[in-house]
Amino acid sequence: MARRGRGDKVKAKEISAEEYNKVTKALGKQKQFIQGDTAVAYGAVLAGCRFFAGYPITPATETAEIFARIMPKIGGACIQMEDEIASIGAVIGAAWAGAKAMTTTSGPGFSLMQENIGYACMTETPCVIVNVQRSGPSTGQPTEAAQGDVMQARWGTHGDHEIIALSPNSPQESLDLMITAFNLAEKYRNPVIILTDGDVGHMREEVVIPKRKDLRLTERKTPSKDKEKYKPFKAGKDKIPEMANFGTGYHTYVTGLTHKENGLPSTDDKNIHHALIKRLSEKIADDRDKIVMVEKRYQKGSKVSLVSYGISARSSMRAVKMLRKDGIKTDFLRLITIWPFPIKEIQAMAKKVDSIFVPEMNLGQINHPIAEFCRGECDVVSIPKTGGEMHSPSEIVDSVKGGV
Repeated sequence: MARRGRGDKVKAKEISAEEYNKVTKALGKQKQFIQGDTAVAYGAVLAGCRFFAGYPITPATETAEIFARIMPKIGGACIQMEDEIASIGAVIGAAWAGAKAMTTTSGPGFSLMQENIGYACMTETPCVIVNVQRSGPSTGQPTEAAQGDVMQARWGTHGDHEIIALSPNSPQESLDLMITAFNLAEKYRNPVIILTDGDVGHMREEVVIPKRKDLRLTERKTPSKDKEKYKPFKAGKDKIPEMANFGTGYHTYVTGLTHKENGLPSTDDKNIHHALIKRLSEKIADDRDKIVMVEKRYQKGSKVSLVSYGISARSSMRAVKMLRKDGIKTDFLRLITIWPFPIKEIQAMAKKVDSIFVPEMNLGQINHPIAEFCRGECDVVSIPKTGGEMHSPSEIVDSVKGGV
């Protein structure tokens, strides 16, 4: 079953009854039959998002349309920018002005956002980017789903950095993980990426809006009252600095250049640069066990395992049931957190089985880190698929039977 990370529970608080009632009134019935893209918007506003900036792109546009309808009802802002570069720039600005802010896009737009995602990492700006993946490279297949951006999410922007990326496999989880994403962004002062796809984004399923008692929201650490001593990039033991919003009287200097704890640039001091980049990485890497979420379905005596994520995991789970029915004991591991990578979970599985099969809608992107961290403990076999169609369970079963 799913093991939820603990990072979304730190300093969490219950949403006020007034705010919850205002949001749920705008959303409508507690149970709805809606698209994954719609569920993304619902989860965001429940998490406290009050600023959306985006540019229309298939298959993510529906989320922007929902924000345009909901935001005026709850005191939020929805802006269509001139392009994706401007969209992520507006989101970063809104975050520093105190808003929980996000954008949605797909592959080509995600590529355009990469420089500003790096800026958000360097300036420790909490924000959420939803990538409803489609086939590529370039404009590719605009209306077809894919999972080809998982490596771009990790390494798309330059330099040493860490990122948090989550992968839902249903409209309900799209809503739930949006709340988690905002909680993680606020806690770690870092951009968080939701890697959904055209199939999850456009499928319709029953989605249940969480009750107020089940909704916990994390807020960024606010600075002490001593404005003269405040340093916007000075961190404590948790390596996460306090964050003063623009306009609250604190002196805050924000730059993408290598900077000191007071925010002022210092580009020629190797020690300052090393300390900064090390802290930016370690604030997330040190909490890997708190952030990582997976779904485990193990079977005693299994020598075969399927590891998958997102939409591919739905076919994979069905394939597991078919394999077990045919007498092939099979484990299943679904990656909910893609980055930081679930190293311990993969290594534990590698010691348990002889072969790990990895179905994904690309040419084997996650297959590579799985093989890296298995360290030869077992065989790792890619089951790739491109062209816009998800795997059928039978295709996965045939691949496993042909490889064991």
